[in-house]
Amino acid sequence: MNKQTTADAGVIVRRARFEKGWTQDQLAAELGTTSVTIQNIEENLQDPDTKMLQGLEAIFGRSFASLEVGAKPQITHLRVHGGRQLSGAVDVNSSKNAGVALLCASLLNRGTTTLRRLARIEEVNRIVELLISIGVECKWLNANDLQIRRPAMLDLESMDVEAARRTRSVIMLLGPLLDESKSYSLPYAGGCDLGTRTVQPHMHALREFGLRVDAHAGSYEVHAPDPDARDRTFVLTERGDTVTENAIMAAAHREGTTTIRNASSNYMVQDLCFYLQELGVDVTGIGSTTLIIRGRSRIDVDIEYSPSEDPIEAMSLITAGIVTNSEVTIRRVPIEFMEIELSVLELMGLKYRKSDEYAARNGRTRLVDITTLPSILRASTDKIHPMPFPGLNIDNLPFFAVVAACAEGSTLIHDWVYENRAIYLTELNRLGAGIRLLDPHRIDVSGPTRWRAAEIGCPPALRPAACLLIAMLAAKGTSELRNIYVIERGYEDLAERLNAIGAAIEYFQD
Repeated sequence: MNKQTTADAGVIVRRARFEKGWTQDQLAAELGTTSVTIQNIEENLQDPDTKMLQGLEAIFGRSFASLEVGAKPQITHLRVHGGRQLSGAVDVNSSKNAGVALLCASLLNRGTTTLRRLARIEEVNRIVELLISIGVECKWLNANDLQIRRPAMLDLESMDVEAARRTRSVIMLLGPLLDESKSYSLPYAGGCDLGTRTVQPHMHALREFGLRVDAHAGSYEVHAPDPDARDRTFVLTERGDTVTENAIMAAAHREGTTTIRNASSNYMVQDLCFYLQELGVDVTGIGSTTLIIRGRSRIDVDIEYSPSEDPIEAMSLITAGIVTNSEVTIRRVPIEFMEIELSVLELMGLKYRKSDEYAARNGRTRLVDITTLPSILRASTDKIHPMPFPGLNIDNLPFFAVVAACAEGSTLIHDWVYENRAIYLTELNRLGAGIRLLDPHRIDVSGPTRWRAAEIGCPPALRPAACLLIAMLAAKGTSELRNIYVIERGYEDLAERLNAIGAAIEYFQD
């Protein structure tokens, strides 16, 4: 994507306003800002921020994503005034990981897919930019509802390489693009820096469908298989979420019956399967480790789908309540994917209230409201470690470092999945925590912590960065968390939503 100049931003906003026949006052009122701000943007004196771009997209019904890379790119930081108790209620947003999977899966559909209440996060923005670059029509109907329609033929040669390299989710295009083109190039996946994460399980799974991938400098050269309708059964070498999703999407547009063993049954995989069922794909075994998919060679359905809520965001918000010793209600928690975490927290002494269950907007996922209560915590007697679902979620493990830092005693946390994440969690020591790195996968956390304010740069990993922000809520004084792009990859308006329940966080730029 070519970079826009600041002048381009002003011209584009002004033209869009003229086309609608609005004054600056009218546009300002719709955006909840002032006419002076609109005037400054149109006269190239001010760049629109991410939230304003989202509002412009909702109002004018088209993408303004290209304006995010203005001539004066600025790095955003957070200033946290900590030591405040929180109160009130906050909703859990829809799942980041389900959202990106559904965006990729929309390429299977020749009809129109409308994803409701999609999380407006940077990871989603990058995938949307990528889809637009290959010819997909993506139209924001409002702030969080996205309408997607692919062309008859995708223009894979025009793929936005910059957007692709800023997200690891690009690897999930291999499944839906299985036989889209005889050959094409796919940039290497980016995303969080969590050590060497092999793509070989993806290659092994897709090789079952005849896909051949050759690695070159900076990209994969993909060679498509011939279409077939044969039955196939295979075992995944890794019960990974994205690996399972790639295999499912490849199977969804094969007429034969595909049986996938050792499949992930995690929340984003289930959401993908529910979506495919709505498209007419026969999927059985959802929630188990054996999936049977009877695909369709052509799918042409107009569909609306609402991804379920994000259990990792739910854990983030629960941790914010714990670390500030607050009574806070976290609404719309997907309880099926939080039961182990809550059991471990109970054993550590957490007191909380849980509402009756109710259904998510997808009609399948079970939700509850959780209210954290001020509690005296004690260290876990057993080590805390993740497992594939239904075990403790791999992405929820880092938050237990923050919780353990609030507990009396010593807790062993074993992150066997990623090489670097345990190292990033030692940054909590700069806020007063007592974390000892035992090896690249294990930390010993001693508490309770007397949190103190500090200035820290975000590590290049989403969940450890979020842990630092949450710990800053408990640290008396003013902390600064610098370069928060990695947090914006996975959370929508996290600072604003924490402010709504009593935090004091402000954005600033150098």
